[in-house]
Amino acid sequence: MIEIKELCIYQIEEIKTLFFNIFSIEPWNDDWSDSVQLHKYIYDLIGNNNSLSLGLFDDSKLIGLSLGYVMHWCAGTEYYIFEFCIETELQGQGLGTDFLRKIEEYAESKEITHIFLQTERTVPAYHFYQKNGFAEIEDHVSLFKFFK
Repeated sequence: MIEIKELCIYQIEEIKTLFFNIFSIEPWNDDWSDSVQLHKYIYDLIGNNNSLSLGLFDDSKLIGLSLGYVMHWCAGTEYYIFEFCIETELQGQGLGTDFLRKIEEYAESKEITHIFLQTERTVPAYHFYQKNGFAEIEDHVSLFKFFK
């Protein structure tokens, strides 16, 4: 049975494994070879008071992640998703769309009014999010400065 559940800090190893397996390959190719940095990153996402970390489970197996924060914003309470993924072998089967629908239902039950996320235009996720009703924010720009 496919279901959504809140994730807890004690599940960090399972979360890290799924995250690493998805984001270390195409199209992301993120270098998470520093296991300490990976642990800190996942802990940052799931170990805070305002964290909202949700898992998609097939029976007891974790197959999807939505890691983020609940933020209280002037336009309402938002769920800011930092990481969203489905196990690579299961992508393209509608599970991501179903997971997003379940997240929306869960968020509404917690009086969250909207979801905010960012992705890259050059990856399949961009079109996936558009297909699922997400739109670009007009005049929004993400900026980055690397200082090392």
